[in-house]
Amino acid sequence: PLAAERKAITSKLEAMKDGSRIEIGAGKQRLVVPADADDLAAVLDEEPGATIVAGSTDVGLWVTKHMREISPAIFIGNLDGLCGISEDKGVISIGAGVTYTEAFSTLAKRIPALGPLFDRIGGDQVRNMGTIGGNIANGSPIGDTPPPLITLDARLTLRRGSKRRTIPLEDFFIAYGKHDRQPGEFVEAVHVPVPGRDTKFAVYKITKRRDEDITAALGAFLLTLAKDGTVAEVRIAYGGMAATPKRALGVEKALLGNPWMEATVETAMAEYAKDFTPLTDMRASAEYRALAARNLLLRFFAETSGTKAPIQISRHEAA
Repeated sequence: PLAAERKAITSKLEAMKDGSRIEIGAGKQRLVVPADADDLAAVLDEEPGATIVAGSTDVGLWVTKHMREISPAIFIGNLDGLCGISEDKGVISIGAGVTYTEAFSTLAKRIPALGPLFDRIGGDQVRNMGTIGGNIANGSPIGDTPPPLITLDARLTLRRGSKRRTIPLEDFFIAYGKHDRQPGEFVEAVHVPVPGRDTKFAVYKITKRRDEDITAALGAFLLTLAKDGTVAEVRIAYGGMAATPKRALGVEKALLGNPWMEATVETAMAEYAKDFTPLTDMRASAEYRALAARNLLLRFFAETSGTKAPIQISRHEAA
């Protein structure tokens, strides 16, 4: 009965849509629902300091926990122009308003290593409401999607008015709370290359609890070997290790061109202290994070060198 009632109500609401902008309230209690993505651009041109709200899994806490004013709030969860998923020439494009559940239904099929990560992002409610664009635009240093997307060399499309620009995702994060997003500009889509068949890719998330917990440290690794067994390509990124999601450039440099063997990995591990200066907080100490980050590289080596089988199991596989 509840499902039927919901369907009937949804149908009636859909029939009421006339393609126009909705504005409710005024002053510090103002909500704007744009008609479409073009109208969103127009609203942000008028109100460049407005707060964009989609799933509200994080922004909602600004209000309920920190009592922050977010008016005018712009709700974008209804904008079809931001909710699409497509693939062209091996690159998956995901609109900023696409939820985790929607995005990972495609990503996990094309990039299987992302499947177990999806199971570790919040609970079902968060995954069904939270959006990929929101997780990126919020710029949290412990967001779950930026490190693996950076490792995959994803690019981000930002829009202001009718003008768009596309940048490497890693360049979007400048410092804590500071991003390469101009006033009136919004995240429109993220573009994720699918790794080649010979490329190895893995993501590991460390938390106090396995389920429904926030990241203490998260590492993502991408590796391609040359025919002689040396490292031809390597990209490593972490969350929870710096003020922003960040690549381990020194570690990558120490690995590149060298044989993929334990001695090489152990030598590269010395570069972690130069790449990262983690913090101590309620989730983990700086020392724990530093050790865990190094050990994740060892784990990736063990799982990709044939010395140890991957041990991550998703809840779907376990069932």
